Amino acid sequence: MASDQELSGTVQNILDQESLKWVFVGGKGGVGKTTCSSILSILLSRVRSSVLIISTDPAHNLSDAFQQRFTKAPTLVNGFSNLYAMEVDPSVENEELPGDGMDNLFSELANAIPGIDEAMSFAEMLKLVQTMDYSVIVFDTAPTGHTLRLLQFPSTLEKGLAKMMSLKNKFGGLLNQMTRLFGVDDEFGEDALLGRLEGMKDVIEQVNKQFKDPDLTTFVCVCIPEFLSLYETERLVQELNKFEIDSHNVIINQVLYDEEVVESKLLKARMRMQQKYLDQFYMLYDDFHITKLPLLPEEVCGVEALKAFSHNFITPYQPVIEKGTMEELEARVSMLKQQLTDAEAELERLRKGKQKQVGKFCCYL
Repeated sequence: MASDQELSGTVQNILDQESLKWVFVGGKGGVGKTTCSSILSILLSRVRSSVLIISTDPAHNLSDAFQQRFTKAPTLVNGFSNLYAMEVDPSVENEELPGDGMDNLFSELANAIPGIDEAMSFAEMLKLVQTMDYSVIVFDTAPTGHTLRLLQFPSTLEKGLAKMMSLKNKFGGLLNQMTRLFGVDDEFGEDALLGRLEGMKDVIEQVNKQFKDPDLTTFVCVCIPEFLSLYETERLVQELNKFEIDSHNVIINQVLYDEEVVESKLLKARMRMQQKYLDQFYMLYDDFHITKLPLLPEEVCGVEALKAFSHNFITPYQPVIEKGTMEELEARVSMLKQQLTDAEAELERLRKGKQKQVGKFCCYL
């Protein structure tokens, strides 16, 4: 039990789980998913033979985080020998996918099944990734709604295939007759279309099975201590449970720590507000590993900055100055002295300005 408590404030459990193949990182927009997924991939690269981080968010930020340009092909991250990154768009058009010359007709038919075109694109990407030999794959996902759709893709494809098969049984060779009537080649026919879907069925079933295996897949929820983010995180966790996808890590980003040397009324108010939601997070997710990350005065950009910040993922953050200590009191006294000096200087400046105005007024008289 003690070891569980030690790990509760870190992501060490993910690093220790050697069987993991897929790690999804998701949450509300603007909470720091890309930074967290980038740092997770860096930490995993220290304990795994090869790591691939994939951005499936159309508004890609991986290139900004690592300060390196990435494309839809895996690219080695500068400064690493076993960490690769790629940026893909799950809603890519079918003509960009490897095909056999029947994409236009397939696209028209796919549109009749909601979400299947996007699902096919994602399936092609997974098919490509599975042919590559990576020890673990980290997904930097889009905001929650898009992520949930992404996780539904395997079942969407399975339903789409079943619907296509039912149409085949219902209408027999009607589609083939129509394609012959319009002088279209056999490669555009019903069998070719179904063949393309069936060719992916094994891949999709395998991936779907892996997504639901807690030994192979986990989902890391990233949030901030605010109401909307708490609400979104709870919705996400409930949906993950519905999809039977394992989730036992929550990262709470942008936390303000209550240091007495901070005198700003605004910061104090936000600290109290954050503490209310932090308490709710710990109450809701008492069986999760909850990692708290501090709000920094600067952005975490570039490999060196990501590496420097990564220690907060494996060692719970502690404020530099703890409340109630001699160091804290000395820092507070020093800050108050500086505030007094600044206030006296400002008062003197105002007095001189007032004297000049009085002098000018007397001259006019």
